[in-house]
Amino acid sequence: MNRLTRRIGDASARRPWMTIAAWVAALALVLPLAAVAGGSFVDDLVAPGSQSEEAMELLEERFPEASGGSAMAVFAVPEGERIDGHRPAVEAAVARISDVERVATVTDPFAAGNVSPDGRIAFAQVAFDVPAMEVAPGQITALGHAIEPVRDDGVVAELGGDAVFINAETPTSGAEAAGLLTALVILVVAFGTLVAALVPVALALVAVAAGLGSVALLAHAMDVSTAAPTIGAMIGLGVGIDYALFIVARCRENRAAGQDNSTALSNAMASSGAAVLFAGGTVVVAMSALALTGLGFLTSIGLSTSLVVLFAVATALTLLPALLTLLGERIHKERRRRLLPRRVKGPEHPQRTAWWRFAHRVSGRPWPYLLAASAALLALTVPALRMETGFPDAGNDATGTTHRRAYDLLAEGFGPGFNAPLMIVADLRSPGVDAAGIPGLSRRVAGDPGIATVGEPRFSVQGDTVVLPTIPTTAPADPATSDTLARVRDLVPDNVAVSGLTAMTDDLTGQLTDTLPVFVAAILVVSFLLLMLVFRSVVVPLKAAMMNLLSIGAAYGVVVAVFQWGWLSGLFNLDETLPIASPLPTIFFAVLFGLSMDYEVFLLSRVREEYDATGDPTEAVARGMSVTGRVITSAALIMAVVFLSFVANPSPLVKMMGLGLATAIVLDATVVRMVLVPAAMALLGRAAWWLPRPLDRRLPRVAVEAAAAPATEPALAPASRGD
Repeated sequence: MNRLTRRIGDASARRPWMTIAAWVAALALVLPLAAVAGGSFVDDLVAPGSQSEEAMELLEERFPEASGGSAMAVFAVPEGERIDGHRPAVEAAVARISDVERVATVTDPFAAGNVSPDGRIAFAQVAFDVPAMEVAPGQITALGHAIEPVRDDGVVAELGGDAVFINAETPTSGAEAAGLLTALVILVVAFGTLVAALVPVALALVAVAAGLGSVALLAHAMDVSTAAPTIGAMIGLGVGIDYALFIVARCRENRAAGQDNSTALSNAMASSGAAVLFAGGTVVVAMSALALTGLGFLTSIGLSTSLVVLFAVATALTLLPALLTLLGERIHKERRRRLLPRRVKGPEHPQRTAWWRFAHRVSGRPWPYLLAASAALLALTVPALRMETGFPDAGNDATGTTHRRAYDLLAEGFGPGFNAPLMIVADLRSPGVDAAGIPGLSRRVAGDPGIATVGEPRFSVQGDTVVLPTIPTTAPADPATSDTLARVRDLVPDNVAVSGLTAMTDDLTGQLTDTLPVFVAAILVVSFLLLMLVFRSVVVPLKAAMMNLLSIGAAYGVVVAVFQWGWLSGLFNLDETLPIASPLPTIFFAVLFGLSMDYEVFLLSRVREEYDATGDPTEAVARGMSVTGRVITSAALIMAVVFLSFVANPSPLVKMMGLGLATAIVLDATVVRMVLVPAAMALLGRAAWWLPRPLDRRLPRVAVEAAAAPATEPALAPASRGD
């Protein structure tokens, strides 16, 4: 691996302008092509093999009129008024809605059952001739334009329903730019020069631009989740900056050791470049493993994020060497010495660094540090044991969105269950209930305490399929709704299935719960094998897995405490407590395990290098921390700042992602890398690098950060282990 990344870096450095021109050409091709041929982002919310999927397939085949997506045009007037006092304006709005492309039918908002008991709120149900996931965003925009004039008549008009919620665009807060600016400040402090600081940020922006363009093209070939671009940008910015940071820092370190520019860059590409390649590959493997869940929207998120990470690795291995070659000495000169402490010329003795001293302090008393750090992480994990998951609905979105306001108006006028409609679908060709038994089935379902109403049956043209519209008494995300769904499914015969968006998302949550253990086990096994291959040890991969599980569990706990329990909710601008979005534990694990492995690779690769040179496991850890501590800390701060900038996003789902990722990265780079790793390595001693001889003979040798560059520290006498 060292030779491969050295050759790639040397080739780019020899022809810098050609490399830059190739990247410019790639961007010039991908971005316009994505704008012209890129697909729309949709959420495939179908759980394969579920009852809701079977019902929807039956409707699409025999009763397409009932399988189309729907929206709600909601109209309301202030207290003391009645909506029928504005009938002409509302009816004109309904007429405009009926002219929108793909709209099949629009109900009368003044029909019986469509007006609230107090006469203030009314709705018109809009039926499309395509499923909700296939309704184009432009058609939702056209609906918004259709209802706009009624507001001039003093009527509140909002759009809700499944089609509007599913196709709502994720808003942005603008805080992402502030996150990038803060990352730039951290880089300036870390490097002492604006030129060196700008390079990682520029590379990250190139990687994200190319990656998101490729994601748009991917959306042309398959359904890609609406959350995929946001998550891809979040991860891409973080790893793009970090990967470039690690290589630039190693290049500057080599240069300070007396190597000329070309040699310093070549050796940096052979050492840190190989670590970047391996770390990026680990993230790609973890994200691609989302396909194991069998869920289309998670698979698309995994593939999309993997694309962006691959571009981040590619820019670090090709574009970065070209830029560093052209910048020459400017990348090494510290132009901000008046603001920053003057740095020591040449390589610094490890004993002069606080990292070296702290590592020996921990190694001198490993048990207290190990137990204290583990107890702290376990304490943060405790709230995760009470995690309640549910699929996000319109009621969880920001109050500034039209579908959230429509949700609130419908709940106010017609009850909370009105936003959680179910469809009971009967296949009259199969044994079980027949047409004559439909009234009895309707009465049995209506008798359930969790059901508010069961509507009139709707028969297909052929008379072989019937739909019973059903409204529960509780909201979509209420656990009681899941209980009601389970009871209704137990109540109906075999030829009857329950579907609707609420049933579909409940099936998704169930499948995520069932597949999570398999998904976690697969990532752990693959990560163990990769780390064993690189570090030639069976103990180090086991230690890494356990410590990563601790930091991930702590991140879960923090998210539960903030979003589900409401701790510090005002700080994060939350209007109410929320259940944890059911896809998040799975996405969290994939992302966090991949990113935490990055720091594991960068730290332990240097530790292994020093261990091979000294044979002293404790001193190897101290030296490894001394040369990587500042870089890893800077990288973690940058990634945490980037992730935290997404906490300002109006979407609660994005807020959860940003807070969880930032928490895990901070804990991993501080508690885990600074305390748990040196304590555990001190207790393990030489056993940390144990590998059975049969495995040692059979495993191929893959070098990362080893023997690619001359030693950067002068020979040292045995150091005192005191502080």
